[in-house]
Amino acid sequence: MSAIQFEKNADNIVILTLDSPNQSANTMNADFRQALSETVKKLKADDAVTGIIFSSNKKTFFAGGDLDELIQAKPDTATEFFQMIEDLKANLRYIETRGIPVVAALNGTALGGGWELALGCHHRIALNDAKTKFGLPEVTLGLLPGGGGIVRMVRLLGLQNAFPLLMEGKQFGVEKAKSLGLIHDTADSIDELLNKAIAWIKANPKSVQPFDVKGYKIPGGSPSTPAVAQMLAIAPAMLRDKTKGCYPAPEAIMAAAVESAQVDMDTALTIESRYFTYLATGQVSKNMISTFWHGLNAIKSGASRPKDIAKWQAQKVGILGAGMMGAGIAYVSASKGICVVLKDVSIEAAEKGKAYSQKLLDKKVSQGRLNPEKRDQILANIQATADATDLQGCDLIIEAVFENHELKAKVTQEAERYLTENGIFASNTSTLPISGLAQASKNQANFIGLHFFSPVDKMQLVEIIKGQNTSSETLAKAYDYVQQIGKTPIVVNDSRGFFTSRVFGTFIQEGLRLLAEGVHPAKIEMAALKAGMPVGPLAIQDEVSLTLSEHVATETRKALQAEGKERPKSDADDVIHSMIHEFGRKGKAVGAGFYDYPEGAKKQLWSGLSHWTKANTITEQEMIDRFLFVQALDTLRCLEEGVLTSVNDGNIGSIFGIGFPAWTGGAIQFLNQYGLAKAAARAHVLESKYGARFKAPDLLIKAAHDQTPIA
Repeated sequence: MSAIQFEKNADNIVILTLDSPNQSANTMNADFRQALSETVKKLKADDAVTGIIFSSNKKTFFAGGDLDELIQAKPDTATEFFQMIEDLKANLRYIETRGIPVVAALNGTALGGGWELALGCHHRIALNDAKTKFGLPEVTLGLLPGGGGIVRMVRLLGLQNAFPLLMEGKQFGVEKAKSLGLIHDTADSIDELLNKAIAWIKANPKSVQPFDVKGYKIPGGSPSTPAVAQMLAIAPAMLRDKTKGCYPAPEAIMAAAVESAQVDMDTALTIESRYFTYLATGQVSKNMISTFWHGLNAIKSGASRPKDIAKWQAQKVGILGAGMMGAGIAYVSASKGICVVLKDVSIEAAEKGKAYSQKLLDKKVSQGRLNPEKRDQILANIQATADATDLQGCDLIIEAVFENHELKAKVTQEAERYLTENGIFASNTSTLPISGLAQASKNQANFIGLHFFSPVDKMQLVEIIKGQNTSSETLAKAYDYVQQIGKTPIVVNDSRGFFTSRVFGTFIQEGLRLLAEGVHPAKIEMAALKAGMPVGPLAIQDEVSLTLSEHVATETRKALQAEGKERPKSDADDVIHSMIHEFGRKGKAVGAGFYDYPEGAKKQLWSGLSHWTKANTITEQEMIDRFLFVQALDTLRCLEEGVLTSVNDGNIGSIFGIGFPAWTGGAIQFLNQYGLAKAAARAHVLESKYGARFKAPDLLIKAAHDQTPIA
């Protein structure tokens, strides 16, 4: 069966129905390209055709490029890849320039290549549906729109208006598309959609794209227009400041947009194809497609969820502790229609926690993103209380109290009696071993860890921690709840610090070690940013608070001593101790840490850090390598030790949980793409210079020897 069904009606209007075989959505795969070539041959052989309509037989209009195919593109096949793209665009361009009306009847979402196909039509009619999304999100996968999207968006919207949609991959709905002039009409049913398309063709027997009309000027002006030229003079510097040079896609998009705006349409499309080939055959896009497409889809499909256990939904969730974490968990749960009991030691504290949801919801209402009725409905889902008996009937209780073993044991024993039969109890801890916390429970099989990240309403990841006695049924329920509230779950086994907190600590500690070695603090922070980390280690340490880090280190040392083990102090510990006890600087919360926080002004590094600064010849690249390798190697140890249960969870967790650079595809993929033998050799050099934390795990050495990726 062809991916494009060709039908001509009595009015000689050709209806091209997109219906990729063996797929739930239409994509620009080999089947589509072949079908498009055959379609164009038919059109060229038929002079009687009066118009063309693109429609879809799928639930959505068109999903975009075939990522399974794109990830296979290699530098040594760049010429063939480029020609394939050019041939595809030539076929679409023939349809666009034949001189007869071409309409896109958009029955649903059109993203990436699907939106590019729609842009190649003269008239676009969309089905009225609030769930429908349009846009060009390729940049989020390290690519650019290679099917004419850059060229046509710039010609229709102008450079300034097109830039955010192209370089940030912003998606938009039907109403926004109408306001931009990208959607010309709407319909309330499939029949009306087709009827309107036919009517428009009959009313416009000769039609061309506006930018193909002689004398057409790009909205806002060409790159040489003074106002645009002024914007373009600073735009590259602003972009580089944002990407730190780690992400080639936004830079390629900007270059393709500006260059293509200065030439004729066909040359512009070729320029776009060249940049697309450069990105598609590069390593960064492969890293990002592997993790953000294949990896996330595997998690969504339940890759780490126990099999053969029925899907489950939480009906009533109890949350112990209405601080920042508890309040955030209450908000995301209530927003998904779950009844929430938010308990604290006093009703005032519980109400304060509920007020956090009120604040977030009020902001959405003021922005027009939520109606007042929906806000009130969500707030009604949250019951603030100081009475433990209100937890009666909860099928999930999550404790989110301070990181103290005794306190957590106390609230566990107080609350779990109110769980429904087969209800589960979860601890939101970031460091304390779950198996130890579970000892306070009367049913350890139903006890699990749910590590949320702050702020909960914005952070996508939830780390699910299995205790030694956690049952498969409890793990499945926890996985289902995390997906129920719209978060991304990864599954790890029990260990001190689990995966994310443990590895995240190595990043911060490396920054503190560099400071102790005498490196200027501004150089440390900049090296971390240039590696692709979202924030520098000193700034992050201030956010976490130095006192909390000291407390965790002390508690860890005590626990290890009780087990007959030792956690030796490091230069990083000495820096923390001096900052707190010698200089009285405890972090952002008190307005004084590694940074000063002047009221109403931008934070700045504390001048007193010169206490550590001395002559140091370390290069920026050496610091970047230390930041990336110390995290990647420890992530691999987590996999080797069985803390991580899959490579995919390690990659996703490192990016969404600890901010490991997205361009790498994750901490383990960083080693794969670096080259395993090369990575092992680099680790050996770093170990010889800086110590055992850079020792290559056996898993890396074996993979390098076998020349097989860690997967």
